[in-house]
Amino acid sequence: MKILRSHKELEVYQLAFKTSMEIFYLTKSFPKDELYSLTSQIRRSSRSVSANLAEAFRKRS
Repeated sequence: MKILRSHKELEVYQLAFKTSMEIFYLTKSFPKDELYSLTSQIRRSSRSVSANLAEAFRKRS
């Protein structure tokens, strides 16, 4: 079994990061009047998945 040294080596983290980047580029096409409400909320929630995984990895020891 491989020893993980960083949260960035986790497959689930890599998938979450990739998905959040895709969401970011998709939300660029949203209407400008939604920029500070719907768009912002979607972007923040997608980034929080990666952030929570990284935090949990740091706390595991």
